[in-house]
Amino acid sequence: MTPQISSKYNWRKLTPDDGHYFFGYYDRNPWNGDITRHLVMKAPQIQRLPARGERAEIGLIDLEGHYEPLVTTRAWCHQQGCMELFLKHRPDCFIFNDYEESEDRLVARIYQLGKGVVGRYELPVYAISPDGKWAVSLNFSRIPRRGYSYADAVLSEDIHPADPDADGLWRINLETGEIKLIVSYRTMMERHPYAYSLPGQHIWMNHAIINSDSTRVLWLFRQCAESCKREHIKWKTFLYTSSKEGDDAECVLSECQWQQFISHQIWGRTPNEILVDADWTGNGHSAVVFDESRRPFIAQELSKSHGGMAHMIFSPDGTKILADSYPDANQNQILTLLDVATGACELLGTFHHEPVPGWETRCDLHPRWSPDNRYVTVDSTNDGSRGIYILDLK
Repeated sequence: MTPQISSKYNWRKLTPDDGHYFFGYYDRNPWNGDITRHLVMKAPQIQRLPARGERAEIGLIDLEGHYEPLVTTRAWCHQQGCMELFLKHRPDCFIFNDYEESEDRLVARIYQLGKGVVGRYELPVYAISPDGKWAVSLNFSRIPRRGYSYADAVLSEDIHPADPDADGLWRINLETGEIKLIVSYRTMMERHPYAYSLPGQHIWMNHAIINSDSTRVLWLFRQCAESCKREHIKWKTFLYTSSKEGDDAECVLSECQWQQFISHQIWGRTPNEILVDADWTGNGHSAVVFDESRRPFIAQELSKSHGGMAHMIFSPDGTKILADSYPDANQNQILTLLDVATGACELLGTFHHEPVPGWETRCDLHPRWSPDNRYVTVDSTNDGSRGIYILDLK
């Protein structure tokens, strides 16, 4: 018997029961322009990391649950999919990351509805700006957490980039395809608060996100001992921000503020506001915001939340926050709705997720809003298979 998600809210499974469906991360919009179709991935399996050459399917699903398969990709993972996103300047197109076998490298392909693949960008895409004009990219082969990279992006043997001036955070002009390195690894290392700790450490970056007015980007710089690079990774985290030109890159949260206190981050309601699930009191994780441009650092608690680590994201109108959870002792994950004005925390649903063999293939809820504040979608294995569930808040 499928566990009940909520006695109050009418959740329904949007995707079919003939396989494993999901979207990916919580920091991006899966909907087309008129909010009638939702991007979907169909995974061939959910028990292990993808193998080299293993393909996943990309498709669209409408609000009635009609699924249309469109194309496949070799660049996917169980946590973030293939970074599939609609293009704002070409509303009948979406992009997705893929592996170009003839060139042995990752690219981002452009898929036009009704026509198929019609072009590509020369680097894989990590995030797209809200204005739709630019994207950021990074080197997936440096990420030792393979659940957040791709099988064909073989893990680099170099603990530091071979040329730290030629690798780092890239900006892609989505209209022209022009590529520019805006923050190099050398710059990140030079502006690292504990630069003396870097020798002998494998370094990488991921979780790049662009702010609300498309002027700034944040990302995580991470490091771990060489001996931990391939398994049992224990990493240190440093949150960096920069303008889209890369001219003011700076570490705004160091490891001493992050470790065991924060699990996730995202931009907030204003161009400099960042939202984190911080446990800086020692009494549980809460929804906390700070202005990344302000010195000295000052944080504000918006809600006590549910007390645990969470993927948090503001509603498009800035009045609410979605906050999910990791599994409890009964393998249940909850989704809550936080009221920004009052701090109130309301339970939207409880999802039962049976454990999987590897942590990197787990199914997090990764809650996502529709741009009109109406729909919430999550990825869940509540009925035993992975699927996308939808809630209409209207």
